[in-house]
Formats: sequence, structure tokens, C-alpha cells
Amino acid sequence: MSNPYAKLPAWAEYGLIPLVNLVVAFLVAGLVVLLVGENPLKAAYHMINGAFGRGEYIGFTLYYATTFIFTGLSVAVAFHAGLFNIGSEGQAYIGGIGVALACLWLDRTMPWFVVFPVAIIGSAAFGALWAFLPGWLQAKRGSHIVITTIMFNFIASSIMVYLLTKVMKPLGSMATQTRTFEAGGQLPKLDWLLAIFGLNVGNAPFNVSFLLALLAAFGVWVLIWRTRFGYELRTMGHSPSAARYAGISETRITIIVMMISGGLAGMMALNPIMGEQFRMQLDFVQGAGFVGIAVALMGRSHPAGIIPAAILFGMLYQGGAEIAFEMPSISRDMIVIIQGLVILFAGALENMFRPAIGRAFAAIGSRSAAAAQTRGA
Repeated sequence: MSNPYAKLPAWAEYGLIPLVNLVVAFLVAGLVVLLVGENPLKAAYHMINGAFGRGEYIGFTLYYATTFIFTGLSVAVAFHAGLFNIGSEGQAYIGGIGVALACLWLDRTMPWFVVFPVAIIGSAAFGALWAFLPGWLQAKRGSHIVITTIMFNFIASSIMVYLLTKVMKPLGSMATQTRTFEAGGQLPKLDWLLAIFGLNVGNAPFNVSFLLALLAAFGVWVLIWRTRFGYELRTMGHSPSAARYAGISETRITIIVMMISGGLAGMMALNPIMGEQFRMQLDFVQGAGFVGIAVALMGRSHPAGIIPAAILFGMLYQGGAEIAFEMPSISRDMIVIIQGLVILFAGALENMFRPAIGRAFAAIGSRSAAAAQTRGA
């Protein structure tokens, strides 16, 4: 999307500004911890230790990060085309239907490495289809993408309730979920990956969908920065008038970008459904679509930034649970406040410190230029 601020070096744009935002967010969070009478340094220790202190904790952190990589990429692709897709939550719900159908169909007759590609296609196709409708409404009818994607989140949630209470629930069961998948519908853990570093994944549901998430991140980088279509979508995001002048079809770009975005969000369902629960439950998304917005903003809509941002939010989820256990006076609601502060400074206030940083870089550049001119004289 277009940027009204002065251009900064890449390391400042993708590293310094997110780091400053993150530090300020944690400082404010520390004040919140102080207000409840606890030591913020102790809370920080429990959060970091709870996220990275043992192999099992790291496994849980990376499990959450896998989900956020998919949703962060989903939001980022739309961002680059100037579209604000707030519908990743609903697209992930609908993508879960594609995963569940693939597993229910093949899990008893096929091994996981056959079911997995079918589930990938199903999740991406269902998520893309759900995102196609808001994209078409934006491109053809002028309906605002933010409004339609928000509305489609509620529709997706209602569809999920109907399917899990009327259609996909096993006979005689009261739980709002499908039957448990057999071995063919269960993804293997990546215990061997952590074992390389001498770590034991334990009960953590860290699974092969993490590798798929990394592959998706690489694919998004190739798409946006190494293809003609990526150049066109970035042109439209930066200047729609310039895109129209160049003969780029806004309708085509809008619809295709939304379908790609929805497909990425739909693939998020692979991680909880096949990697942890081994069934489709009612609330398997758990707000990951909205967290993806903050992940994309903090990662500057670049895959290289989205991956560490997703790991950060994985740390907040896993480490936050440890804080709530070790420090009972800090409730789970307080952890949500801390997560919200990070989202606030990384998202809504992402450019809060940019003017000051820009002025500092301009001053340094002016002094350097003056010094070089003096030496030349």
C-alpha cells in the first residue's frame, strides 16, 4: 500500500521500526503488570521461559506461529494490492470444511502423505471461494472490502455451527465436532526437527504444516516480488490511477488477489484440524484471522518479517499461559491485555515513531553530506 512517509533504509523499515514498537508495547505492558502489584521482570522471565525454556514449550510456540504465518501471509497479500482483508477468520473457517471433507473421505483408506495434499487443495479452494465473493463484490459492485469481509466472517461462523450440529456431527454425539480422524487424517509431528538441537517436543502438536507455512511464505515472496502479476498488484496497491493508466485490470487483480488471500487463510485450518485436534471442532480458528492482521503489520507485509512476527505472537500465546500459571494474580484477561498492547503498537500505531526516526536519519544524512563536502573542499 502507498506510504506517505519518507523512505527509510530496509533495515530500519523492516527491523528498527517494528523493534521500537515492540519495546514500547512491552514497556507499557510492564506498567500494567506493576498496577496489579507484580514484578514485570519476573513476568517477562516466565513468558520467555514458558515459550522457549524447554523443547515442549518451543513446540507449542512454533505450533501457534504456524497458524499465524498463514493468516499473516493472507492479510499481507491483500495489503500489497491496497485491499484490507479482515475476512481471514471466516476464510479459515470455510477452509476447515475442505480439510475435514478430505480427511473424512480418505483417512481410513489412505496414508497421511496422500491425504495431506488433498486437504491442502481442499482448504485452499474453499478459502479462496469464500474470499472470491467479497472480491467480486468489490470489483464489480463497488462494495467496500472491509465491510463485506467482516460480514462474511459472521456468515462463515453460522455455516460452521449449522454443519457441526446438523450435518457433520456423528450420530448419537452431543459434541459440536466431526468424528476423530484415523491415522490417515493425522499429521506427524516434527519431533525430529527439534531433536537435531537436542530438544524433546513432548506433547506439543508441532507438525509438518509448519514446513508448509515456510513454503507458502517463500511462494508469496516469489509471487509478489518476482512475477509480473506481483508487479501489477503492487502497482495497484501503490497507485490505482497509475495502474489504470498502465492498462492493468483492477477487476482482475482484485478478484485474484482476494482468492489467493483466502486460499492462504484456508490453509491455516490444516494446522489445528490435522495437526492437533484430529477432528474439526466448532471454534478451531480461535481468532487467528484477526491476529494475522497484526502479524502482517508488524512484519511489514513481507514474508521475511511475517515469520518472526508470527513466532513473537506464538511466544505471547504460549508464554502468556505460563505467566497465568506461575503468577495467579495475573489472570488470563491480563495476558490478553498484553497481547492487545502489542497489536496496538504494532498495528494501529505502527507509524507512531516513524516521523522521529525519519528526522533522525535525515539529520544524520545531512551531517554526513556536509562532512563529505568539507573534505572535498
